[in-house]
Amino acid sequence: MAQVPVQQQSVNAGANNPNFVTTSLYVGDLETNVTDSQLYDLFNQVGQVVSVRVCRDLTSRRSLGYGYVNYSNPQDAARALEMLNFTPLNGCPIRVMYSHRDPSNRKSGAGNIFIKNLDKAIDHKALHDTFSAFGNILSCKVATDSSGQSKGYGFVQFDSEEAAQKAIEKLNGMLLNDKQVYVGPFLRKQERDTATDKAQKKYEREVELKQRFEQSMKEAADKFQGANLYIKNLDDSIGDEKLKELFTPFGTITSCKVMRDPNGISRGSGFVAFSTPEEASRALLEMNGKIVVSKPLYVALAQRKEDRRARLQAQFSQLRPVAMAPPVGPRMPMYPPAGPGLGQQIFYGQAPPAIIPPQPGFGYQQQLVPGMRPGGAPMPNFFVPMVQQGQQGQRPGGRRAGAQQSQQPVQLMQQQMLPRGRVYRYPPGRGLPDVPMTGSMLPVPYDMGGMPMRDAALSQSVPVGALATALANASPDQQRTMLGENLYPLVEQLEPEAAAKVTGMLLEMDQTEVLHLLESPEALKAKVNEAMEVLRTVQQQATGTADQLASLSLNDNLVP
Repeated sequence: MAQVPVQQQSVNAGANNPNFVTTSLYVGDLETNVTDSQLYDLFNQVGQVVSVRVCRDLTSRRSLGYGYVNYSNPQDAARALEMLNFTPLNGCPIRVMYSHRDPSNRKSGAGNIFIKNLDKAIDHKALHDTFSAFGNILSCKVATDSSGQSKGYGFVQFDSEEAAQKAIEKLNGMLLNDKQVYVGPFLRKQERDTATDKAQKKYEREVELKQRFEQSMKEAADKFQGANLYIKNLDDSIGDEKLKELFTPFGTITSCKVMRDPNGISRGSGFVAFSTPEEASRALLEMNGKIVVSKPLYVALAQRKEDRRARLQAQFSQLRPVAMAPPVGPRMPMYPPAGPGLGQQIFYGQAPPAIIPPQPGFGYQQQLVPGMRPGGAPMPNFFVPMVQQGQQGQRPGGRRAGAQQSQQPVQLMQQQMLPRGRVYRYPPGRGLPDVPMTGSMLPVPYDMGGMPMRDAALSQSVPVGALATALANASPDQQRTMLGENLYPLVEQLEPEAAAKVTGMLLEMDQTEVLHLLESPEALKAKVNEAMEVLRTVQQQATGTADQLASLSLNDNLVP
């Protein structure tokens, strides 16, 4: 390996270079006791000095180790730079260079190189003499500790990038005083962090990896914004190829995936990404609600979890708080303020409609959580028997006659939900009379949210397929009621305290999505947990009310 001798001759500092013609010199590495007069006497030997100044701390007046000398003409300044650079003053060699008052020139880093693995014997002058052969040097310094010992690295700034590049090419990897040195371009600290492999602590690496992952997920989501569809309620027999075959007629599919658990069993959901949002929109309109293998598909635009949660919280924060009335004690029979005689019709045998539409102030009201009515108290969930007309005697006329007739006991009833292949049954009500009634029993939900349904008796097992058929023939209000009466007991088993609130949130979802929840205990549990998380987050931010919670919707989907 070639040995580069450390040159000892003086160098022309570029006095003839027009780019550096100036009368002001910077003097560095001054010993702390050097005074203005000493500096003046030294530089006045070369030419007429206009002014000198040793820079000092404003408070302690201690020397900062550098100063400035101004000459009357640039020729004297150039001669002083050549003659006095590295001259000892109070036993310490000084560094002299042109003063650049424009900080952009000093901090640009242009022409600046970094040298490391220097021998301890190499000082400012030896470094300057070695690199001056490649061009005009603006500044040159070896880093030292508090005792003046070299730290083994230094910096050299040339007046041009060409000179700096030439020095790097010639001296990088060469020997200086029998030590191989590294010579490369100078990088700022913030640039070095990204240009070198910095040793990281574990938590720093985890944070960085998490940020990269989130950024990549966000970029992927943005790339397919409006073109990525979420499909749920898929039959277990549908795989990637079958799903792609279903959606191919609507456009070019870039990716298609059915989500599976670790055992390879379908989760009943998947994603289809189209090449354009227009194709995805057409597929959404055509396929949402379509029956595939006896199950209606739920199709919607895919959405990241963070975006969906932020939208829900923003929606909730815009709602006006409403005071809540005190709850009514459990098992307290409360009847809705419906039309005249509705409650009497139930007891005296005149059959109301097979499915009673929600009356003002009770039931599943639009934009309200089950169990809340404007200005009213929460009312218990219960099912009243409906007796078909003609199976009981005629209603006696007048209040007196009504008082003489014994009223038929009301048995609370609960209609169960069917998961996939199983039937959920609930124990008979404790403390309730188990008295059979004459005539057909139709479960009519009056959902008021204040009374637990845990003790409700089982009335009848209805398969989800039959429920879907019944929903198709029902009005929107009746559909909501039917879904609510089937969904509530399942939610209550998971979250007894907040069953009414969570049920109201789930009922805001698409009908096919709710049907899927009725079939899949796993999906229901996941949605209930998600709803509880939203409720807890909201309760931490503001005082929650039932009216506000009802407007929160889970009718969105997540990107895996």
